[in-house]
Amino acid sequence: MAVKHWALKKSLWVYHVNTGACNNCDIEVLDLLTPRFDIERFGMILVGSPRHADVLAVTGTCTRQAMPRLQELYRQAAKPVVVLAIGSCAGAQGIFTEAYHMGSPVDETIRAVDPNAIIAYVPGCPPKPEAMIAAVVKAWDVIDTL
Repeated sequence: MAVKHWALKKSLWVYHVNTGACNNCDIEVLDLLTPRFDIERFGMILVGSPRHADVLAVTGTCTRQAMPRLQELYRQAAKPVVVLAIGSCAGAQGIFTEAYHMGSPVDETIRAVDPNAIIAYVPGCPPKPEAMIAAVVKAWDVIDTL
């Protein structure tokens, strides 16, 4: 088990999930791939399947349509998986709290599937790329304690 956690710490694979965002957070996530921030130098890459992901980067409010889909993506991800709730909409639904199409926040949606899920919050609207990198570093610390 120690080898698996060592490998996770050396290269985290990230799967990006948009659950109803206005795309500001998505632009900031893509900004992490530019030469200015270049998260690939830390061994992090975006992957195309949740089955290969070590981190689920969730942006946007969790709408009623997106809730079952997000839960299914979480079930498909290999465990241990860290969920990054990126932005104030993912953390607490932001300005869309009273909207008719809102489900539950990302953390409540994930905890309905797994009460012991590892969830890291990245505040901001939109959050800064530095804040996202800091959240991933904290997630690495959590993986070390497993």
